[in-house]
Amino acid sequence: MVFGKEVGRDSQANVYYCAKRPAAGAKQKRWVLYDGKAEASRVPPAWHSWLHHTTNDIPTDDVDRQWEWQRAHVPNMTGTGGAYQPPGHVEKGGVRASATGDYEPWKPS
Repeated sequence: MVFGKEVGRDSQANVYYCAKRPAAGAKQKRWVLYDGKAEASRVPPAWHSWLHHTTNDIPTDDVDRQWEWQRAHVPNMTGTGGAYQPPGHVEKGGVRASATGDYEPWKPS
């Protein structure tokens, strides 16, 4: 059971709530219940601003806030097989470009 008032939903079906009765002198508690895996990167920017009290305006439609250069959401892949591995990573063969000669190691006196 949720002890709060639903204030909205985003394009990923996450549901946002606020406290029905905020404590005296405290900020109103706000939270999100994720649809599926709890992944903070799935919160759209407008809802993130609302959750963190940057704005009190409840976003109406985060889809309308998209720019043509924005990409679709990709979950955080850290710790999975889809994680970014730069050139020279052990799991990519461990071969990296040779040194350019601009590095000079520290030698104790």
